[in-house]
Amino acid sequence: MRDSLLIALIAVPTLTAVVLWALPVVTADRIAALVGTIVSGVLLVASIVLWWDMRRPHCPCTAEAVFGPLPRTVPGKLTPYVDINTPWIPSLDVRFHLAVDTISIPLIALTTLLVFLCCVYSLKITPRIGRTRSLIALLLVIETGVIGTFSASDLVLFFVFFEIVLIPMWLVIDIWGDDHDRAGRRRAATTFILMTVFGSALMLLGFLLIHRHAGTFDLVFLGQHPVKGGHGVPLAAAILIAVGLAVKMPLWPLHIWLPDAHAKAPTVGSVLLAGVLLKLGSYGMIRILLPVLPDATATIAPYLAGFSVVAIIAGSLACLAQTDVKRLIAYSSVGHMGFIGLGIATMSPEGLNGALYANLAHGIITGLLFFLAGAIKDRHDTSDLRAIGRALYARLPRISGLLTYACLASLGLPGLAGFWGEMLVLLGAYHPADWLPRATFIVLMVIAGLGTVLTAAYFLRLIRELCQGDPAENPPAAFAVDLSRIEFVTFAPLVVLTVFLGLWPFTLLNQWTFL
Repeated sequence: MRDSLLIALIAVPTLTAVVLWALPVVTADRIAALVGTIVSGVLLVASIVLWWDMRRPHCPCTAEAVFGPLPRTVPGKLTPYVDINTPWIPSLDVRFHLAVDTISIPLIALTTLLVFLCCVYSLKITPRIGRTRSLIALLLVIETGVIGTFSASDLVLFFVFFEIVLIPMWLVIDIWGDDHDRAGRRRAATTFILMTVFGSALMLLGFLLIHRHAGTFDLVFLGQHPVKGGHGVPLAAAILIAVGLAVKMPLWPLHIWLPDAHAKAPTVGSVLLAGVLLKLGSYGMIRILLPVLPDATATIAPYLAGFSVVAIIAGSLACLAQTDVKRLIAYSSVGHMGFIGLGIATMSPEGLNGALYANLAHGIITGLLFFLAGAIKDRHDTSDLRAIGRALYARLPRISGLLTYACLASLGLPGLAGFWGEMLVLLGAYHPADWLPRATFIVLMVIAGLGTVLTAAYFLRLIRELCQGDPAENPPAAFAVDLSRIEFVTFAPLVVLTVFLGLWPFTLLNQWTFL
């Protein structure tokens, strides 16, 4: 049953997309959102069932088994709960190997949740251009690519699923993006795909170097028999893979594609881009760099930490200068992914716990932020702060209240989901792995701590600039509703999860923690 659930999670979305494309256009456009909602809802339930079964006592993939005590030689290994392994391309030593453990299953559940919410949102709210059939079909193909990436246990299979996501997201941005700026959305889509293909090519070269050195692409085997050595071929492979994955996260200075892609994408595109696609890079670092190339990763860890901290500060400063809501949220993602990169670079239990937790919290909170930014843009036909004006509390009290709530969660307010990841990452930087330079990481911890202050500053500025003000100076715009029913249904799960993960963090941390 477990194997069947995993295969269904990967295959059903694309099969549904094929069926939608096969139907007559008029019929498919009318039912696409409903079909997408039903199918993605069933997949969400399937992912929860699989996750729940993994939490039972008989599951062998506990945190101790997944990571072990984090010695330098084996800082992490894949101990799968679901394991599907069959030959695929024998001449190239490539296998169709899928596996799920306690690291990947929360990300799979997050993916199914966000795709489901995007389909629910599309029941009533779609881009002006229409073509709902193709939009929903592409979202489902993206779901296949993301879940496949989180499940792949062969490096070539990982690369294939990693690439499946690119063309659908490029089309989503290019076709359904900002209808006021066709040239801008085409440029944003092109920059997105060129940068990510460049990163993927570097990553593939790193995979080939691993195969040349170890003779296999299999992640389970490589986790049990890691590539030793911090110089030469292992170091070259680690650098190539780290740079390739850093493009996807993205880390400074490889983040240049992200702000325009978010600003020009439709609401559902921005939600999936921030909520799950950025996680492919951070997941790859945890799944591949740490267990397969531990010594080489230790060599580059201080540099990875340095670039991550620069991303935190640069992203925060860029947010302070933004006048567009969606671009501000996009730059905030650069900062938050910087915290995740710093946690990974510490190679410590606390830092890795923080990175894993922040990964999920960012997907939930930033997904909610982009949904709210889309709701504001739909009502004002712009996301420019200067055109929207102040006093949103008076005009849209429910939406502006939710926006304030999401901003407080994103800046790391205790009691909400954003707090625990950042706190554990900073603790991990204070206690990095024994083989890393502690003084360097303490300095980086202090600078990252300054980033949390800047994060609070730009989110509070956003609340002041957008929500507060004299209603008399900002007359109501010509729209009828504050928070529609479909928006309430879409936003509510993310609001609840933000509180739940803030108050009961060990619901997740018990799966990974060594504290």
